[in-house]
Amino acid sequence: DGLGKRCARYYQAGARFAKWRAVLRIDEKRGWPSALAMQDNAWTLARYAAVCQSEGLVPIVEPEILMDGPHSIEHCAKVTEQVLACVYKALADNHVLLEGSVLKPNMVCPGSEYNKPCSTAEMAYFTVQALRRVVPPAVPTISFLSGGQTEEEATLNLNAMNSISSLACPWSLTFSYGRALQASALKAWGGKDDNLAAASKAFHERAAANGQAAQGKYLGGAGGAAAGQSLYQKDYKY
Repeated sequence: DGLGKRCARYYQAGARFAKWRAVLRIDEKRGWPSALAMQDNAWTLARYAAVCQSEGLVPIVEPEILMDGPHSIEHCAKVTEQVLACVYKALADNHVLLEGSVLKPNMVCPGSEYNKPCSTAEMAYFTVQALRRVVPPAVPTISFLSGGQTEEEATLNLNAMNSISSLACPWSLTFSYGRALQASALKAWGGKDDNLAAASKAFHERAAANGQAAQGKYLGGAGGAAAGQSLYQKDYKY
């Protein structure tokens, strides 16, 4: 479909990174995601990554498992491991240089309709454990998507992952949030020029909080009540 030519144009225009999002859904009754769905999505991500690297771009590889559904955190961890194993097998088969790539995965968390609470420590542990089992140490950085978590949840979970002493990580664990980085700033702005200063302040506060979380140094509380508002959207698309 001309991806190589487009990548070459983007590189000439100054781009150095590209991103491809592949979405999967968990439904235990239907057996989703199927092995075929996982393999097909993984192969598409790998072909995209190989084309990007051939034209000088760093591919951001984003296999996202949606939060939709009543599944447990244990089941999400199992599926996350399966999906990432497929992705790295496909990347290897397509001779993608892992050192020149970025992984952008979901955090391991229970489904939006799951009826038991899950602590930040649990989410951090299950996420890091899943990654340690299948993501090669050659990958330099893992930049998480927020996936519908509140701003504060996403920041606290990232901080917890970078604070785990029992599970060593060979990669940098950081953030590549959309909603969980921008929501408060967009609300403060409201499309009005008079609110630009307030929006800038809100964005800077959230970015600083996530920067601290990437070092395991976030103490919580940034953004106040606004940072705790739900950002979840069923069957999220963008």
